[in-house]
Amino acid sequence: MKLIGYFRSSAAFRVRIALNLKGISVEHASRHLRKGEHTAPDYVAINPQKLVPALVLDSGQVLTQSLAILEYLEEIHPAPPLLPRDPVDRARVRSLALIPTADIHPIQNLRVMNYLREKYEQTEEGAFAWSRHWVETGFDAYEASVAKDPKTGAFSHGDQPTMADLCLVPQIFNAGRFKVDMTRYPTIRRIYDSCMKHPAFDAAQPAKQPDAES
Repeated sequence: MKLIGYFRSSAAFRVRIALNLKGISVEHASRHLRKGEHTAPDYVAINPQKLVPALVLDSGQVLTQSLAILEYLEEIHPAPPLLPRDPVDRARVRSLALIPTADIHPIQNLRVMNYLREKYEQTEEGAFAWSRHWVETGFDAYEASVAKDPKTGAFSHGDQPTMADLCLVPQIFNAGRFKVDMTRYPTIRRIYDSCMKHPAFDAAQPAKQPDAES
């Protein structure tokens, strides 16, 4: 398989963590988002959304959308699991995962910030303030969801990483770029520390990718 991503992409980051956790080796390729390489005709032909990641299977079929890819990896390689076995617990993990992936990331990603700059003449600080607001709104909800829930352990759910952590950690990296005050979120920070001690998370971080830039 081949994973097409970008070192700073939160969505690609999620998939890299899953691949590392499950010990699945893939070929890695990059499309530089800031240079517009994801809009080139050859890439649009395989992913009309012009987004990363895309997972090219051995059959040649292409999977897009990071959560769909995570579910696919879970189905073909169920150990170690990204989702608990109990239906209620599975729903809890999916619900937590959707806070960063559905309620934060889509409205503060690169194309949204570029639109704010180009169409609404926002300054860099104005675009960052927009993103910071939505990160904080989502993190307020995530922190409240995990802080006092007895199902929260070293990670968002229990003492093993789940899909929720795979989605949370990349958003924390983004929060650093947007200068979010993370002291407001002690439980999230504790979960993040647990995650980044795990080699699968550490190896997936943006700075350690072949296409990384300063």
